[in-house]
Amino acid sequence: MKLLLLPFTLAFKIVEGVIKITGKLIAILLGLIITIIGLLLTLTIVGAIIGIPLMILGIIMVIKGIFWSW
Repeated sequence: MKLLLLPFTLAFKIVEGVIKITGKLIAILLGLIITIIGLLLTLTIVGAIIGIPLMILGIIMVIKGIFWSW
């Protein structure tokens, strides 16, 4: 079961590290930029392999940036 949740756990740890280093506002802005880049890559069918995970990572960054407390 831990192996199945490993990608999500790693994504959350990466997002937490970015928020700790950059702060909430910059993390939210980076999340929005990453989400837009993921959306643009998803529009090209070939880039969807990279675009969808980027969109998910960007959305996680925005949500954790808004609701994460110090």
